[in-house]
Amino acid sequence: MCRKRAHRLTRLCAARSFRALFPMTTFSAKASEISRKWWVIDASDQVLGMVAVKAANLLRGKEKTVFTPHVDTGDFVIVINAEKVRLTGKKEEQKSYMSFSGYVGGHKSENVRARRARHPELLVERAVRGMIPHNRLGRRIYRKLKVYRGNSHPHAAQQPETVKLTARKS
Repeated sequence: MCRKRAHRLTRLCAARSFRALFPMTTFSAKASEISRKWWVIDASDQVLGMVAVKAANLLRGKEKTVFTPHVDTGDFVIVINAEKVRLTGKKEEQKSYMSFSGYVGGHKSENVRARRARHPELLVERAVRGMIPHNRLGRRIYRKLKVYRGNSHPHAAQQPETVKLTARKS
């Protein structure tokens, strides 16, 4: 009995000395030390959800090794050709976007086809907004998303890199 206890104590002391020699600290990124890149996603003939997932992951910085959940570690994302994004199934006619102004009779509703005709950038913006945190950090992250209807954008000076979306196996 004593022998087992003594062996357990020596293992415990060895573990403590190991911790003293090699402290294990969790890395936490600082927002001022993060290097930010610019990315371009071409949304033409791409499924809306796949574009939004890729954009949200880049905005949050989840693909970086220094990802820290409570710090903005993400990059800037430019989405072009938002009017050519594709939806699967019957969502073009059946999916509806609703808004409420807060006043009596202030409920507005429109389907994807009407929104695409009026303001196609909102399709991508709303899909990405639903995939980032809904707090102060999410609002700061959301400001780094730039969505454009056509093929051109005014951010050529930032030298953005193109993101290749992987085709889904069906």
